[in-house]
Amino acid sequence: MQKKKVEVTKESATGLNQRFRDKETNREMTRGEFADAIERGKYPGYHVEKANNKRVPRSNPDKSKGNNLG
Repeated sequence: MQKKKVEVTKESATGLNQRFRDKETNREMTRGEFADAIERGKYPGYHVEKANNKRVPRSNPDKSKGNNLG
């Protein structure tokens, strides 16, 4: 099982992931900053979806539940 490189550090009351931390660099990112980094190719295990007119970072699907954002 691959370890998660990024963890969620803050969620909204509705469960939207708002802040993230790169566990290798310890860098804190907003949802937008993380989405930008994913789109630039910095996090190949993740992708960005649009939901309610917001860019939402997601883990790429695989067979493991242990490496999902959340």
